[in-house]
Amino acid sequence: QVQLVESGGGLVQPGGSLRLSCKASGSIFMINDMAWYRQAPGKQRELAATITRDGRTNYADSVKGRFTISRDNAKNTVSLQMNSLKPVDTAVYYCYAAVIVSLPYRLLEVWGQGTLVTVSS
Repeated sequence: QVQLVESGGGLVQPGGSLRLSCKASGSIFMINDMAWYRQAPGKQRELAATITRDGRTNYADSVKGRFTISRDNAKNTVSLQMNSLKPVDTAVYYCYAAVIVSLPYRLLEVWGQGTLVTVSS
């Protein structure tokens, strides 16, 4: 009923930058919180950054000052600008959205399929 499609992953050298994007589509009435999570090989999924509908952001300590999350409510998109990337940032990055769908109105927690970011020389 609602899909999140991510794009922008890939291979980047240490110190480089990447921008991830995620677009929601479907029977969307409104999107509340959006976020980016990541899961490194052999580790649990962890929160990288969140953003509320009115633009308040929160970051994991490990990415603070290097990553910036933003959203466009009119387009139902969320982005993650990643700068000064390190090998430890290598992970599959997942988009998340708390979506209110219409008819009937209810809240769904929706995940994207993930996009791989590899930081290596």
